[in-house]
Formats: sequence, structure tokens, C-alpha cells
Amino acid sequence: MLEEAVFFDTLRQALWVAVITSTPILAVALVAGVAVGLFQALTSIQEMTLTFVPKVLAIIAVFWASMGFMSQTLVAFFQDRLIPLMIGG
Repeated sequence: MLEEAVFFDTLRQALWVAVITSTPILAVALVAGVAVGLFQALTSIQEMTLTFVPKVLAIIAVFWASMGFMSQTLVAFFQDRLIPLMIGG
């Protein structure tokens, strides 16, 4: 059986990996949202697609650019932590 300390340590590491891998996308979504909101406030344009499309395009661009980093981080976590636990090591 899995000990409680090992379980919580693995859970802590998994949450940290989730934070690290999601940070680039969330940061760009925040910056794009603030920039579009500021543009809308300055120009008095209240178009719904103006808030959605630039944010999605920025998120897709950052996801595309950081896909390798995210994959390497997740693979390293699985190889170093989860697979040995599944095998019983």
C-alpha cells in the first residue's frame, strides 16, 4: 500500500507541475485580457468578439510555443515519480 507521506508528496509535486505548465498560458490570457479591456475602455467599443478572438489567438500562440516545455515537464514527472510508484519502487 502507498504510505500517506508518499501520497501527499506525490500530490504536492503533481499540483506544482500543474501550476508550472499552466502559468505561461494563464499569464498571456491575463495580459491579453487587460490589453483588450483597456483598448475597449479607451475607444468605447463594446464588441464581444473583440474580447474573445485576441485572447484565443494569444493563448494558441503561447501554447504552440510552450508545448515542448509542457510535454517535457509532464513526461519527467511521470518517469521520475508516478511510474516508479506504479511499479512498486
